[in-house]
Amino acid sequence: MSDSSSTTDETGPLLGPAEVRELAAALGVRPTKQRGQNFVIDANTVRRIVRTAGVRPDDVVVEIGPGLGSLTLGLLECADRVTAVEIDEVLAAALPATIAARMPDRADRFALVHRDAMQVTELPGAAPTALVANLPYNVAVPVLLHMLATFPTIDRTLVMVQAEVADRLAARPGNKVYGVPSVKANWYAEVKRAGSIGRNVFWPAPNVDSGLVSLVRRAAPPQTTASRAEVFAVVDAAFAQRRKTLRAALSGWAGSAAAAEAALLAAGVSPQARGEALTVEEFARIAEHKGPGGAPGIRQAGETA
Repeated sequence: MSDSSSTTDETGPLLGPAEVRELAAALGVRPTKQRGQNFVIDANTVRRIVRTAGVRPDDVVVEIGPGLGSLTLGLLECADRVTAVEIDEVLAAALPATIAARMPDRADRFALVHRDAMQVTELPGAAPTALVANLPYNVAVPVLLHMLATFPTIDRTLVMVQAEVADRLAARPGNKVYGVPSVKANWYAEVKRAGSIGRNVFWPAPNVDSGLVSLVRRAAPPQTTASRAEVFAVVDAAFAQRRKTLRAALSGWAGSAAAAEAALLAAGVSPQARGEALTVEEFARIAEHKGPGGAPGIRQAGETA
């Protein structure tokens, strides 16, 4: 990791610890827990993230929560275009000037969207091909799922999240941390852990480790006659009471325990199984066999049919 004596010459156009703190001080910015802000202060980590993401010269990258611009500058070094989505008013106002000052020859390839990422349904310019982001810990999963659902052109994703969240996203059936994020992410993509990030590359240093998660979009979602919302309703119900058998856990979703058992048997799934043992394809089969009397699934915020 670079120390606080890092200079612009060592980092190139990227931000080192001294530059991050100077920029934050000039803006009167203190990272807030409320928005899950932890700024990356190590240029080597930034370049590692961009390299791991496999960013190409023709990529249109969308970044969520760019903060002071550490990762944004690294992405602009390699991508054709970068669109950053920032909710913080002060940070959003300052970022274009930072890009212009540190990477003037690439400034015309940068766009800023000042909005809550959960409310973004369109982006300026060409459709995004990749998502690369240091996601705020407190909203990482819903933001990730929202972006994958809203922008089907996003082919490759690399996100930095809390290590525990990274483990959940990449977990396979049978793993004790396999759950709702694992199944829903796998609906869209092949998901895997892509490395670990220590605490000392952030300011302020978080009290947890971080992990990288790679998602490569499937050529098509699992083949099913059920809609995504219907499949996700089964997933939500199965893990809402994860200690229970699926016969019991899905009784509210199906209308009764007997109706849940009938749907499970029709889908070729044991009524005594638990949600943590099922693949996304099996959840989809269950959704196809819901009887007419079942209660409608509850769609989670940020998810669309």
